Amino acid sequence: MRRLGLRSVALGYLLVVLLGPLSMLFWKTFDHGFGAFWNALTDSQTTGALKNTLIITAIAVPLNTIFGIVCALAIVRRRFPGKGLVNAFVDLPLALSPVVVGLSLYILYGRGGWLGGHGIQVLFALPSMVLATVFVSLPFVAREVVPTLREIGDEQEQAAHTLGASGWQTFWRITLPAIRWAVIYGVVLTTARSLGEYGAVAVVSGYNKTATLQVQDYYENFNVAGAHAVSLLLAFLAVLVLVAMTAVKPREEAV
Repeated sequence: MRRLGLRSVALGYLLVVLLGPLSMLFWKTFDHGFGAFWNALTDSQTTGALKNTLIITAIAVPLNTIFGIVCALAIVRRRFPGKGLVNAFVDLPLALSPVVVGLSLYILYGRGGWLGGHGIQVLFALPSMVLATVFVSLPFVAREVVPTLREIGDEQEQAAHTLGASGWQTFWRITLPAIRWAVIYGVVLTTARSLGEYGAVAVVSGYNKTATLQVQDYYENFNVAGAHAVSLLLAFLAVLVLVAMTAVKPREEAV
């Protein structure tokens, strides 16, 4: 009975916090019929915002994946001055408010900023939106890979070096296969964060829109159907990424 009670509490909490709002969003989206939903998704403003979102995500995720793997290897496998600071600074985006991140980029790249006024349009353009997204989604791969590297140890890597394997051969054949699921989980989290980022991007985007900013714009202009449609699409993309990861994992473990 006690175990059943704990399960009921956990499922009830998930129902209220996660499934309830998503169910209401789904119901409200199709409250005006599928035509209104399709018209909102095919609107030029929506397609432009989705295009920006996908471009930003396609840039931010690979950059943070590479950085996360390299940073995790440096933290776990290397000794260097300031290692503790690097380990702490990786978590900085998790502690900072995204609005503070956006404001910092505004100060840095705006008029009178250290990097502003050099003939390159960074602020209020796609580059600043990419920088903001890269910053807020930076820690996830590193934070998934670091504990995995510590758990697996370096005995196999040392054995590979003893047998004459180069650093790249050791990484591709020993290290990367051992941390692949940590990397995948980090990529999933990074993708979800990039797709749903709002605060930092809102400060530096100007008149450019991402999907999350388009939701706000639709609501402010009383286009409730459009806001619901874009929100549901973002939720669907996030769920799709999780389902794909879950579907691949059993196949990989069975090999």
